[in-house]
Amino acid sequence: MPTTVEERWQQFFRWGPYGLLAVATVLSGAAAEAVMSGTEAAVAAVLVAAAAVLQLGWDAHRRRAGLVAGPEAAGPEAGPAPAEAPAAQAPGAASLGYFVLRTALAFALTWLNPFFAVYACIGYFDTAHLLPHRLHRAGFLATAVIMAGSQSGGLPPATLLNWVAFGGLFALNACLVLVFAHLGAKEAERAAERAATITELARTNARLEQALAENAALQAQLLLQAREAGVADERRRLAAEIHDTIAQGLTGIITQLQVVTAAPDPDVARVHLQRAADLARHSLGEARRSVQNLGPVALEHDPLPEALRKTVGGWSERTGIATRFTVTGTEEPLHEEVAATLLRIAQEALANAERHSAASRAGVTLSYMGDEITLDVRDDGRGFDPAALPARGGTGGFGLDGMRARTERLAGSLSLETRPGEGTAISARVPLVRHG
Repeated sequence: MPTTVEERWQQFFRWGPYGLLAVATVLSGAAAEAVMSGTEAAVAAVLVAAAAVLQLGWDAHRRRAGLVAGPEAAGPEAGPAPAEAPAAQAPGAASLGYFVLRTALAFALTWLNPFFAVYACIGYFDTAHLLPHRLHRAGFLATAVIMAGSQSGGLPPATLLNWVAFGGLFALNACLVLVFAHLGAKEAERAAERAATITELARTNARLEQALAENAALQAQLLLQAREAGVADERRRLAAEIHDTIAQGLTGIITQLQVVTAAPDPDVARVHLQRAADLARHSLGEARRSVQNLGPVALEHDPLPEALRKTVGGWSERTGIATRFTVTGTEEPLHEEVAATLLRIAQEALANAERHSAASRAGVTLSYMGDEITLDVRDDGRGFDPAALPARGGTGGFGLDGMRARTERLAGSLSLETRPGEGTAISARVPLVRHG
């Protein structure tokens, strides 16, 4: 049993002509005595047999050619059959010949008996399927002539009234069939558009699924890269913290112990031992805070200017280098990361001055300048040639690398001015991000 619209239309175009011919024959036979003579009945019987043979031959041809019945595929002007009817190959000479012979037989049978118009009405359904596009209207009109002749009392019209009725019925049939053909064509176009839209949507969905799959792979790759970048950034942070806290603290401890070993006065040695112990405790605390990613201990209770003032004072007392700390501009509460970054840069710059500059004076200036804050560290030491530094990361020593990385992490910049014998000046400029 056919289950789809297409299959039902295929069954109709396969068996419909036989069924309509049989119904027309039965009706014509019942009315034969009233409208046909004995000779006309015999001729009608021959024509019915010819119509059946013609239909059998056409079915055999369709099976050999592999045709699929349906009125829709003949062109944009479909017949009155629904647009869901199955498509077929383009009409050819065989289908044209079949249609002409079948219409001629239907016309002749209807001439003999008006009830044979039941058989002729098949032309309303398959004209667009059997004829080329340019002959659609001719086929519909030929079928309309047969139907109008039957409805007006038979062919040929016997009286003037029959002719008038024939003309009116022909006009009505022709208008109806052409209107239905036009509507069918529009429906077929809409169906084709819907099919094209569905096909395009399917392609779009396929592309979207492919893009989603690619995005998922890219997201996984980005997550992996982000994880690796986070690990690398954390390693750099810990390296910088270790360099700025533990390494500097150990350096200070070694310096104090060296003084102790060379000091003949026990009181002097005791002072330097106490400083070494204080440095050890301070370095241990900083190491713990670095591992926990906390801010410097100097900023735990004091804002940046006060923390810098204490750091500079303690460094000057420990190293014996006269150092001046200055604050310019209006002080503002800073974001913890900004304050910690500037404090670490100051500690590193002072540590470098202690180790390498042999300076007698130094100066540290913290400048609040609207949307920026600047830290300048200067000394009158021996200076150096920046181009002669051993390459590490493309900027010189690890201390300079660390200071530059810290400022760049805050979208800032670090500049270095120095020449042999002319001292050193380091300037770190970062955006002023307020607390909270």
